[in-house]
Amino acid sequence: MEVDGEKLGQALAHWEKVRAGAGDDGLSFIEGMRLLAGARRDLASSEPMLEESGWAFVEAGDRLREMLEGLREPARLAAVQASAGLLATLRPYQQTGLNWLWFLSEVGLGACLADDMGLGKTIQIISLLLAQKEVAGRDRPSLLVLPASLLANWRAEFARFAPSLSVVSLHPSEIEKKALAQIAADPESALAGADAVLTTYAMLQRQEWLKRVNWNLIVLDEAQAIKNPGTRQAREVKALSGRARIALTGTPVENRLADLWSLFDFIAPGLLGSAQRFKQFASSLEKAEPPTYAPLRALVQPYILRRLKTDRSVISDLPDKVEVTAWCGLSKTQGLLHGQAVKDLAGALREQQEGIKRRGLILSALMRFKQICNHPDQTLGDGDYAEEHSGKFVRLRELCEEIASRQEKALIFTQFREMTGPLAAFLATLFGRPGLVLHGGTPVKERKRLVERFQHEDGPPFFVLSLKAGGTGLNLTAASHVIHFDRWWNPAVENQATDRAFRIGQKRNVVVHKFVCKGTVEEKIDGLITAKSSLATELLEGAEPLLTEMDDEALLKLVALDLERAGIC
Repeated sequence: MEVDGEKLGQALAHWEKVRAGAGDDGLSFIEGMRLLAGARRDLASSEPMLEESGWAFVEAGDRLREMLEGLREPARLAAVQASAGLLATLRPYQQTGLNWLWFLSEVGLGACLADDMGLGKTIQIISLLLAQKEVAGRDRPSLLVLPASLLANWRAEFARFAPSLSVVSLHPSEIEKKALAQIAADPESALAGADAVLTTYAMLQRQEWLKRVNWNLIVLDEAQAIKNPGTRQAREVKALSGRARIALTGTPVENRLADLWSLFDFIAPGLLGSAQRFKQFASSLEKAEPPTYAPLRALVQPYILRRLKTDRSVISDLPDKVEVTAWCGLSKTQGLLHGQAVKDLAGALREQQEGIKRRGLILSALMRFKQICNHPDQTLGDGDYAEEHSGKFVRLRELCEEIASRQEKALIFTQFREMTGPLAAFLATLFGRPGLVLHGGTPVKERKRLVERFQHEDGPPFFVLSLKAGGTGLNLTAASHVIHFDRWWNPAVENQATDRAFRIGQKRNVVVHKFVCKGTVEEKIDGLITAKSSLATELLEGAEPLLTEMDDEALLKLVALDLERAGIC
């Protein structure tokens, strides 16, 4: 048999290097998982990939292979008996999710349940907590960290589906200050009978004792809240101690691969290396010929369970969702302001701003363009908000008069809190009656009441919500129309907002109207959004170049007003 001595020598040298690096204790679990994924043992970018030599490959032993097959194909896992204490029947995909969460948490691994919003991540977690208590006999409480707006939702879901579980809420809106102080003084005794403790990301920063408790499970809802590893919020979450960690998010990747690194730094610390090493690793994959993210996908896939509502094999009883772009013209005032904003940006860029100052300048300019496209008064501060001064208000009338004539309901999302009032006032004239408004200043207790009013058959016909406050956790299936009055320029965030209406329990077709001013930066960035969607959809297909990193010429071309398309009237 002919043997290529040079290649054989390379293969032997490679494994000698791996053996020496592993030391007497052998490879760690994390290093083994990296090698199985086709990545380098230390995620370094200097040594060649194993398969490049054609002489070496890595495979799992029988026991590890069986475990990984179960993680990658959860339908093969043994079923966890649904607890008699669960006052609901799990759908087949929810039972599969429970089996998967149980398996991972029992072996002490982290998990990211990334189901589409509305598929029931909450009930899968509640089912898991019941099983932990009744099957495994876990007597330590689990900690659930939530956005403040979702506290009431979780309490209601526990009461509805698992009244046998003892739930404690650690938030001023849910517990008296004196009772909270008593728990903080002696948490072990005070929480001895609790099964689940609900708190918020903000409370973690105020209640240091939460990090000293050894919890059963640590569950993060809307886990994209820790996508920025440099924030205090992310650091506080990662300092918590527990037997296993679970992240719930419909958007494991929102914008950049760094989002994924921060998420895994919580659920599987060390798997993706340090932030700097991960950046180098991702860069080496991108620069490969041809570029490939296969090793990264294989490395993280066992820890992520993602199901989509649009997959009929998952759920077949949801109606259709139709997304349409609602093109809007510009008024003369908007056109003049837009042109002046472009000149102002060009002048500022000529002053050769660099680094963080330049990025801040560009982000501020982009925000100004958005405000001009919404209504001139949003940037001028006149407070008039006359319909004829805004192409979007004109388009909103055309659309909502038709919705009102059909006696249908609508959700209207804007990223600007200051726009919620003018929009609600204008819409009241179109629907002939007032609607509802929810933004970051709405008290937590008030939000549940607003949702209940809107969901009632005779409730208000429209609901204006600021995107950050109303884009997650609310069940608003009474609406059959979702209007994005201005764009967040992030498809993952927009889809989460849309899913307030398009979720389990929805009986109507849902039409999503995305307002875009023709000929403006809105139209041009709308084209970029399509490319941005592929990153989240295909899980890590390479981040788009940030707008702030464009050179001056490309940036000014992006924001320039196309007078022909703008249709200024």
